[in-house]
This record gives sequence, structure tokens and C-alpha cells, in this order.
Amino acid sequence: MRRKITYTFVIYKTFPCFLLKMNEKSYLCCSLNRKTINMRTEIKSKLAALRAEMEARQLSAFIVPSTDPHSGEYVPEHWESRKWISGFTGSAGTAVITLTDAGLWTDSRYFIQAEEQLAGTGIRLFKDRLPETPSISEWLGSVLKEGEKVGIDGWVNSHQEALALKNEFKAKGLILETMTEDIFDTLWKDRPSLPQSPIFILDETRTGASCSEKITRIQEAIAKNGASAIILSALDEIAWTLNLRGDDVHCNPLFISYLFLSGNKNTLYILEEKVTEEVRSYLKEHEVEIEDYKNFSKNLKAFSGKDEEVLQISPQANEALYTLASQHTNVTIAPSPVALMKAHKNPTEIAGFRKAMERDGVAMVKFLRWLKDAVKNGEETELSVDEKLYELRAEQANFKGISFDTIAGYKEHAAIVHYEATPETSIPLKPEGMLLLDSGAQYLDGTTDITRTIVLGPLTEEEKKDYTLVLKGHLQLQNAQFPAGTCGTQLDVLARIAMWKAGINYLHGTGHGVGQFLSVHEGPHQVRMNHMPTLLEPGMTLTDEPGIYKAGRHGIRIENTLVIVPAQESEFGTFYKFEPLTLCPIDKEAILVEMLNDEELDWFNNYHQMVYNRLKPFLNEQEQAWLEEATSPLKR
Repeated sequence: MRRKITYTFVIYKTFPCFLLKMNEKSYLCCSLNRKTINMRTEIKSKLAALRAEMEARQLSAFIVPSTDPHSGEYVPEHWESRKWISGFTGSAGTAVITLTDAGLWTDSRYFIQAEEQLAGTGIRLFKDRLPETPSISEWLGSVLKEGEKVGIDGWVNSHQEALALKNEFKAKGLILETMTEDIFDTLWKDRPSLPQSPIFILDETRTGASCSEKITRIQEAIAKNGASAIILSALDEIAWTLNLRGDDVHCNPLFISYLFLSGNKNTLYILEEKVTEEVRSYLKEHEVEIEDYKNFSKNLKAFSGKDEEVLQISPQANEALYTLASQHTNVTIAPSPVALMKAHKNPTEIAGFRKAMERDGVAMVKFLRWLKDAVKNGEETELSVDEKLYELRAEQANFKGISFDTIAGYKEHAAIVHYEATPETSIPLKPEGMLLLDSGAQYLDGTTDITRTIVLGPLTEEEKKDYTLVLKGHLQLQNAQFPAGTCGTQLDVLARIAMWKAGINYLHGTGHGVGQFLSVHEGPHQVRMNHMPTLLEPGMTLTDEPGIYKAGRHGIRIENTLVIVPAQESEFGTFYKFEPLTLCPIDKEAILVEMLNDEELDWFNNYHQMVYNRLKPFLNEQEQAWLEEATSPLKR
């Protein structure tokens, strides 16, 4: 008799277990090893230490977010305090500790992981964005008494976030207490040090403007706000301003620092051991002094401008910076002018993008040519194709690493929008269905971001229809021509209209800005449903990436990086359009050609012809032949 065996993951008395069903009998199997027991004991010990500090400071609750003092997308280990205090290793989440209870809020990507990692720690999981889940302020309002204090570390909460929390807590009768010293400095005994890698100069032949020119532009911009000085805390803004790059942040060529600019003095706050003699001489030439990063807080406390001087700070800058600076000088809160400056790429930067896209396109062609035959051999997985693409990109000149963690989702995994394969979740690829591959690279002359959904074998009619709907959305936005004064929200509907008619939608944005050898996700301009007021203007780069995701079945996304260019002048004003920067074939096998109109089909074929012409000189004969077939005209 053949035995039927099934396994189900369960939580039993806070311990992760497997419920093994063998025929009609069930067995509870808990594998709680010594390492797991020790980890949970450590978490409880850490919580006790934090609660002792809270009591000493008369705090009834303390909030630990997943952020750093620079509001970056990726957080260096030194600031992974939420991970340290909770044991939860997901990238997104907020821990809230009271004197008698604790909770962690995270989104649906991490529900299973958080359930397992929090089990036995005394920290409850709150499943964020579900109707039944209270917000942090609602929960604290229900468990604390009126007049009790909630603490936050001002260094890892922005001024904007702190202001919102203050108002939320005030409505609940609670008081927000902002700390300007890092409480984890005393609690976290083996805390990782700040990154030590040296910074380097990005030559003006790549940036198109000198450091001094950029500083002058910034000073002119803040003067319009009545400010005479500004503190930059966003790392990509500092790197752009100084034409410097580093290696402190995962996937981003940035370095930990602050930058103070005024008419009288410019100071870069950075760990001095990171500054080479070459960089020191370069900064001196551009009249930028160097001060140790660890002195920033002390200097901010001591900073005292004249009565008529005004210091400009961004609402995204951390709350501690605002709190300390406002004690000694006049402060104005206004968006940093640098965000919009670096969003407008100059001709040198755009030329760099084009070169970077050629090299990235070569790597993608080599990869796509290899992929389908490799899958037929039956040895490839989601992780192995990620590794292969990295190898091919690393062969290209000026390669400096990936621009974000690759999303390689096969079949139902592709329906998880931000899926990232791990050794535990990676599955084999088969010659059937589709693979969604969202990836990008950092090159000295540009940053790339591309998604291709690749046909590996036979598809259903539903998959083909959904693929074609995504392509139509991509092409409708790509082909837009719009008047000056248009923002991304006004164009977002173009990518969705064909899907909406089919009763389909997606919940992420359609496009984001892309940095020039900087952050792959760059603002302030975006294309998305919720209102984004920043106007779309020539020189801005952004992505075009609509998608369809059906849980348990498939996910599809097609993405190119575009640049905005002038289109025409008429009696009705100035008009702009998009030009594709990305150079890579779009898989034709899944397209239902009858669903495309003539304009869409013509653009698709013209784009493929351009891809072939641009990449052909960099490929060998076999690769050229493959690309010629991959880009051959699509016919009705």
C-alpha cells in the first residue's frame, strides 16, 4: 500500500513546526535546535535591556524603524537596529516595544518569514495593510495611558515622519519624545562599525559639470528661499554635488556623509580614513573642507549663525538634524534643490547612459541567447540564471556591480511583485511558461534597469493575452507626446487603459527616475496613480514598467528606461516625448499580434531594428545571427 505523506508549516506554542500527515494519522514535528533557542533567549535579553533604558528615560514605548540617518533604500549594517532588536531579517518592518509588550509591523512579502523568526521572542506580528491590523498609533493608543511618552531615535526618523507621528500621538493623548543620541550605541555591544572603504572621484568627462559649478547652482537656488546655508543628508545628493562616489551602500555607489554648504564655508562630514590624498586635494581645490563624520552632531549643536542667516533643511532629513540645528539658528524646511537638479541629465550624462545601455544590452543578448537552450538541459534555477547574468555583465567595461537585487521569478513566483529568490525558495526552470527577470547594473557612465518576461515554452491563451496587454501598456506610455507642464500622474493611465478594459490592474508605480551612476530609484518625478506633482521635462530619465500579476499563476512585466526629449513646437506650445535608452529585444513568442494597433506594431518593429543596429557591432557572428532573428519584424 502506497503511503500518502503531506507536510504543513504551523506554529505550536510559539515554536515553528511541521505537521506531518501520513495516511490518516498526524504527527507534530518541531525542530527547535540549540541555536534557535539561544537566538530567542538573546532577543528577550535585548528587549529587557532596551526596556531598562526606556524606564530610565521615562518612556512607555520605543519605535525602531528599518531606516538610517540618510533615508536610503538600503541600510548599512551599522543601522540595522530593528533587525538586531527583533531577530527579524526582512528588509521592511517597524518594531514597537512597550514596557510589557512588543510588536512588529511588516508587509505581505514577509508574513511567513516574520511568523517564524518572531516565534518565541515575545514580539507579536502585526500584518501591515490588512483591514483588521491597527496602525502603530492606534495600537499604542489602546495599550498606553494618556500622557505617556513614546520615544523615537531622531537620527533614523525623518522630520516629515516625526511630525506625522507627533500629530497622530497627540490625537491619542500620547507624547512623542525625540532622542538626539543613539540609544543602541550603549545597548549593541558588537555593533558593526561604519563602512570604511575609500571614496573616489568621478571625472568631469562623465559628469558634464564640475563640483564648483554645482555648489554655485545650489547656493543660488537656496537664496531664492531666503536661506544662506543648506545641509544635505541624502547620500545620492552629496555624491552628485561633489562628483564623488563610494562603496558604502548595497547596490549604490554612495558614501556615508553629510554636506554643509554656505556662502562662507563648505564642509564634508565623512570618516577621514575614507579620504585619499587625491580626494583631499580635489576637495581643497573646490574649497570644500573635511570634518570627521563623528563630529557632525557636536558641530551641529555648536552651530550658531547670525540672526539674519537661515539654514535650509529638507523635510526628508532626519529629525535629530532639525532638532539640534533649530536650537541655534533660523531653520527653513524646504525640498532640497539637488533632487531636481540631478534629475535633469545634461548631454554628457545622457551620452554616458547610451554607452552604458549598449554594454548592458550586449550582456542581455548574450544571456538571452544562452537561456532557452540552458533551460532545456534541465539544470537551471531562478538563482543560477541570476548568477549567469551577473557574470555576463561583469565582463563589460566600466561595470561596478548590480543596481538592485535581481528579481528572477518563474511561473507563480513572478506573481510576487518584489520576489527575490533565495536558496530556500529558488525553483528549477522548465521549458514551459515564463520567467520574469527584473535586473540592472551600475556602470561608471550610467545606471541600468530592465525587465524582460521571457517565454521558456508553451503558454496558455491567458498568458499570451496578459503578456500582450502589458506590452500595449508599455507601448502606449512609450509613444506618448505631451505638453510642457505635464506630470507623471497624468500619463499613468496610458499604461493601464488596455488592462482596465479587461478588468485588470496593478498596484505598483509605472515609472521612476534613474540616477546617473547613482541610485536606480530616483525622484522626485514618477509615473504612478497617486498624485506626483513634479513636472516631466527634457533630460529626465525614467522607467516604463507596467505589469500583470495573477497569484499562483504568472507574473508579467516589461520595462525599458527612457529619456524625455523635445518633440515639437506648435501654436499650442511646447511638446515632449520619450526616447528609449534600453537596448534589448522584447520576446515576441507570447504576443497576440491582432491585439496591437498599427502604431504599436510599427514602433515595436522600429525599436527592434534600432536594437539590432546599435548592438550588432559588439557581437560575434553567432550572436549577430541570434539577434537578427530575435529582432526580425513582427507581422500580422
